[in-house]
Amino acid sequence: MVEFLELEAQDGVRMPWNVIPGTKQEAAHSIIPVAAIYTPLKPFPSMPVLPYSPLRCRTCRSVLNPFAIVDFSAKLWICPFCFQRNHFPAHYSSISDVNLPAELFPNYTTLEYESPSDATPVPLVFMLVVDTCLIEEEMGFLKSALAQAMDLVPENSLVGMITFGTFVQVHELGFGHVSKSYVFKGTKDVSKDQLLEQMNFFAKKPRPATGVVAGPRDGLSTESIARFLLPVAECEFALNSVLEELQKDPWPVPVDQRAVRCTSTALSVAASLLGACVPGSGARIMAFIGGPSTEGPAAIVSKNLSEPIRSHKDLDKDSAAHYHKAVKFYEGLAKQLVHQGHVLDLFACALDQVGVAELKIAVERTGGIVVLAESFGHAVFRDSLKRVFQSTDYDLGLSSNGIFEINCSKDIKVQGIIGPCASLEKKGPLCSDTVVGQGNTSAWKLCGLDKGTSLCLIFDVVKKDIPDVIGQSTSNQFYFQFLTYYQHGNGQMRLRVTTLSRRWISGPGSIQDLIAGFDQEAAAVVMARVVSFKMETEAEFDPIRWLDRSLIQLCSRFGDYQKDNPSSFSISPRFSIFPQFIFHLRRSQFVQVFNNSPDETAYFRMILNRENVANSVVMIQPALISYSFHSGPEPALLDVAAIAADRILLLDSYFTVVVFHGATIAQWRNAGYQHQPEHEVFAQLLRAPRDDSDAIIKERFPVPRLVICDQHGSQARFLLAKLNPSATYNSASPLPGGDILFTDDVSFEVFLDHLQRLAVQ
Repeated sequence: MVEFLELEAQDGVRMPWNVIPGTKQEAAHSIIPVAAIYTPLKPFPSMPVLPYSPLRCRTCRSVLNPFAIVDFSAKLWICPFCFQRNHFPAHYSSISDVNLPAELFPNYTTLEYESPSDATPVPLVFMLVVDTCLIEEEMGFLKSALAQAMDLVPENSLVGMITFGTFVQVHELGFGHVSKSYVFKGTKDVSKDQLLEQMNFFAKKPRPATGVVAGPRDGLSTESIARFLLPVAECEFALNSVLEELQKDPWPVPVDQRAVRCTSTALSVAASLLGACVPGSGARIMAFIGGPSTEGPAAIVSKNLSEPIRSHKDLDKDSAAHYHKAVKFYEGLAKQLVHQGHVLDLFACALDQVGVAELKIAVERTGGIVVLAESFGHAVFRDSLKRVFQSTDYDLGLSSNGIFEINCSKDIKVQGIIGPCASLEKKGPLCSDTVVGQGNTSAWKLCGLDKGTSLCLIFDVVKKDIPDVIGQSTSNQFYFQFLTYYQHGNGQMRLRVTTLSRRWISGPGSIQDLIAGFDQEAAAVVMARVVSFKMETEAEFDPIRWLDRSLIQLCSRFGDYQKDNPSSFSISPRFSIFPQFIFHLRRSQFVQVFNNSPDETAYFRMILNRENVANSVVMIQPALISYSFHSGPEPALLDVAAIAADRILLLDSYFTVVVFHGATIAQWRNAGYQHQPEHEVFAQLLRAPRDDSDAIIKERFPVPRLVICDQHGSQARFLLAKLNPSATYNSASPLPGGDILFTDDVSFEVFLDHLQRLAVQ
């Protein structure tokens, strides 16, 4: 595992197969797809930023890299992707094998270019879209959280404000004397032209006769834009006045009805306003929603409380009346936002569903942030919102306006990307016929991305099994190059280039090499993303069966055994934890939708699709640490046997962090022993898991929910639900002080038993 972590520390890439099955047939037999999980903006302290433009191949446009073959005497370089010979320009005339430019250093496989430009950096733009159909208490929480957040916003950032309930109100922050707003009906979808007309954008400067109205360069005066979008420093007073005066939506709500909430109209108005005023800038629509949308083009439920909100069962039976219409609307909104280069962030805080499942497409295609909590007063929401604007060690490093391109050796094609991006439909020889996720392209738009955003690229090996085909590359290396062009937090445009090479292998003796290069953590994460994608896009797809079949085929291909003799089965340590990952993935919230609403499932999958391998593995198989008097903190098996009366357990399942006290520890704590000087050791034991949980919470986004519970208490369910049920109500009595699980789920031992039996057939 260590060598894969080292590769990630150099380039931000993890691949299930680090030695690639070299032919189409070999790749098909290897079950797990040839893929890469890439974090485009992973911070590297030693990475150089070069102050000039990159040198590109004149045929395939790939950037000069350490794998290029250089002829110093002829001042030529040969591109490893298309074998084109390129001449170095005049300013490279002094290069030699002892005087290399940074981009040819073997250890600089990832570097950045920031070419000096005269353009002034574009400020960030935040458009707040705030739901007012909230109870007074929630309204108070939200107002105080927004006021705190606005204090953290960089001073030159532009801010705008839209509130919505039955109607949509666009606040004119530039009109400082009294608060003034433009009101739109919640039932009507307003076009961009109607919006500009009704908001008096052409009062002083007439509308241009032709062309699209887009920002100060194309038909809008700077003064008219500054009425609605102002630097924070200039509109602080007006913004605070609007926040202080925010009231619950005044329209009466009958007892048997839901509040009239026109979420989709408000988001559409926000997108059109930003599209007219600041197209192509790093603008974010930040939506704060406290309940289901009941009005407008993308309502998710009717106003009558007698109609329940759609469940997974309704979606499976295709009986969710509003679902497809709402998804279609947000698909259109996603297209508009991607075209404008703007991001939609979603903060959904309610006990009920708010429509995250429908909004998912717009948030994911634009690379937006999503936070789901029970209330605007909950630490999950409050702390996550602060983290968005923080500029400390744990800041998110928000960047915008990204374009991601890929180049690879011609025996490899791209099926697509599963992750927060949108296809730019740049078709070409690199596109595979099989499409997964955002496919049929070799360039993608990343409207919003941060230090942790990770993309899962799925490849197709197209090399045929005939060595003497003319023109087929003879070297046994496949090359990949990832280009990310983005607007850095400082406002400058940068290009990050990562170039990698991986050996391919085929033929009878290749199995040992494939095993040696297998990264089981990356493989589990790729399988999790693929299975989530298939569950959303394929009708009648059975995820459990698909995962089981894949695992059985993998074990029978790479395991050592005598046919039909399960006890003879053994598998290389490189594969040994993979069955465990699949066991936990089958039980995880990504595959088991029972007991989760469609909103929660959509939320979990959105986070899985944007996080790196280390974080995703924790979501699939949570980490468990045990604290006791006998030893320091040590990792424990994720099994019910880990529970003991004299232990404290810390479970990290990414979305929740649980501190679980054994029965004896809880009794001593309730008796107050930790306050007595002679029991200082006990006080330290209680403190240790709390310190560790604080450290986890501090560096994670969205901020996880902290649950502190005791053995046999009601909240212990957060831990018990994740444990392997090796002791259930059917089995022998547990160890004294231990616990059993009331479940009919199979335990990992039984699962492994069946796996061995089926793999050797």
